Amino acid sequence: MSTLKRKRGGKHAVVKNAKKVKFADGSDKTPIDTELEIKNEVTVPAPVSMGKWVNKERVLIFSSRGIDFRTRHLMQDLRTMMPHAKSDTKMDRKDKLFVINEVCEIKNCNKCIFFEAKKKQDLYMWISNSPRGPSAKFLVQNIHTLAELKMTGNCLKGSRPLLSFDPKFDAEPHYALLKELFIQTFSTPRYHPKSQPFVDHVFTFTIADDRIWFRNYQIIEEDASLVEIGPRFVLNLIKIFQGSFGGSTLFENANFKSPNMHRREIRLAAAARVREKQMVKELLKTKRSEPRSLISSDVTADVFATPVEKNPVQIEAEPPAPKEPKRNKHKAFKRQRKQMARR
Repeated sequence: MSTLKRKRGGKHAVVKNAKKVKFADGSDKTPIDTELEIKNEVTVPAPVSMGKWVNKERVLIFSSRGIDFRTRHLMQDLRTMMPHAKSDTKMDRKDKLFVINEVCEIKNCNKCIFFEAKKKQDLYMWISNSPRGPSAKFLVQNIHTLAELKMTGNCLKGSRPLLSFDPKFDAEPHYALLKELFIQTFSTPRYHPKSQPFVDHVFTFTIADDRIWFRNYQIIEEDASLVEIGPRFVLNLIKIFQGSFGGSTLFENANFKSPNMHRREIRLAAAARVREKQMVKELLKTKRSEPRSLISSDVTADVFATPVEKNPVQIEAEPPAPKEPKRNKHKAFKRQRKQMARR
């Protein structure tokens, strides 16, 4: 083991734990000159884990009471993929959201992902920069966990992911703010003690139908193709606040429709279909109860009627001639057979 000195702006920097490796030629002859030996020496840098952990990002992932099993599995999947994440007990529904900033301070976390459940069927997700902000509130839809998908892909636990963003994130300012928030929250800090020095999966954030689609893919080394691992979910943006879990509103999604309103529209549409069927039945009932009016004459009745040709009437004055009796054709042959038999 040795050290290597490099010049940076006139100063000498020392790289510890470096190795010197000699590469000999393919011939059987050993190098004699010392200069050739020095040229063939290559310094291998120290392991990645020996670097200095500078980025101290820590993410607190927890939820409120009343979440279902799918949300609980999603939280566990996120904690598995993010080695810089921490967990905490479920928060009571009666507590205000500002209490989360104190929980983050106790846990020594500067980012927070909070899942808020309402009516045991609606799931909201908060992503906040604690304690100063900003924070964003999303409606989580189409959740599929790792155990539910059962994909063929697999990645190293604790490896650092690549973050892939849609080009639309740079087109509008609120998407640019969300992009920076996602980068600081989901990216694993370099040289983190629990992380691995490998990059073998990708987090993709795609904008489609005014929603953000999250996918997780594994990078296959053979042909650099992508295989989906999971989990997957869709984020529908509601609001972006200036502070952490509150404050002035920076952006509000005008196209957002609350789940209560969506369910109300479905019920109203079903009720309208039922009312329409009832009206049709009542109309048929009233038509059947009305007295039937007899039609005196139909104008179009004789449209396809063809006139019959009448034959002239003939009056016969004389009686008809008598008919000849029918003769049996086989009778003459019968007599001949009888005469032949007598002979």
